[in-house]
Amino acid sequence: MRFKKPKFWDYKKPNIYSYLLWPISILIKLISLFKIIIIKKKSFSIKTICIGNIYLGGTGKTSLSLKINKILNEKKIKTCFIKKFYPDQIDEQSILENDGKLFKNKSRLKSLLQADLEGYKVAIFDDGLQDNSINYDLRIVCFNNTNWIGNGFTIPSGPLRENVENIKKYKNVFLNGNDEDLYKIKEFISKIDSNINIYQGRYIPKNIKDFDVKDKFLVFSGIGNHKTFISMLKNNKLNIVKDIEFPDHYSYSKNDINNIISISNKLDCKIITTEKDYARFKKNDFNKIKYIKVDLEILNEKKFLEDISRLYE
Repeated sequence: MRFKKPKFWDYKKPNIYSYLLWPISILIKLISLFKIIIIKKKSFSIKTICIGNIYLGGTGKTSLSLKINKILNEKKIKTCFIKKFYPDQIDEQSILENDGKLFKNKSRLKSLLQADLEGYKVAIFDDGLQDNSINYDLRIVCFNNTNWIGNGFTIPSGPLRENVENIKKYKNVFLNGNDEDLYKIKEFISKIDSNINIYQGRYIPKNIKDFDVKDKFLVFSGIGNHKTFISMLKNNKLNIVKDIEFPDHYSYSKNDINNIISISNKLDCKIITTEKDYARFKKNDFNKIKYIKVDLEILNEKKFLEDISRLYE
């Protein structure tokens, strides 16, 4: 799916397009409400953790899923990932498969049934917050400080899958970004419900030493939050002379990659992309392109560990 968000979605205030599309947003909300009413949630003996979002696009779901999997594995808990199968999301599927057992199906419920049959103790869902067929034991809503809630409107008037006030029913929010950028967001969340657990993380490039700060770089990506990726590289003193943004989950053609390489040759610079993007074309053996491997650091990790631990105690 080559989807690129409309720019007006991330304006600080809604514009004329948001209001023109508002009737469709209302209709989508009514359909969602109808689904909630008619679909009965099912519970299982296997524990379930859903890492989701209400903002459509890169909020760090996969990174947090990997982090939770690592935490539970260190405690000898038999875990697995569950992700709804989309043919255009082989990047995320590949990363999850490299880190553990992944069940992927067009039905998350069928994947969960299979995981339960195979004796897994905890299933970590990468996305699926709005799937009303499963009664999750723990739900965490992810946001990033760059886009937050965009213009605050729901799809298609804005980038939200549901009203931001709904985070109070999920009880747990995970924010990605710097402290100074997140202060107002934390304040906003606390006004919705002061009992919401707020966790915070930031991305740490694990292989940044492989890249010389004296070099020039062309950076490209097709992820949900290109700006956050660029900001992280600049914060690590890399000299970025050109950056190219593609739609989220973009499927690169050989011509796309050759064009990127051609631009880098003209600019006499090296090429960097994300691990997710690299997973989409590495089979083509473009050796000139290197990727940044990112780890998620949880700032209030002790509290986060305590809350996760309650799930299986």
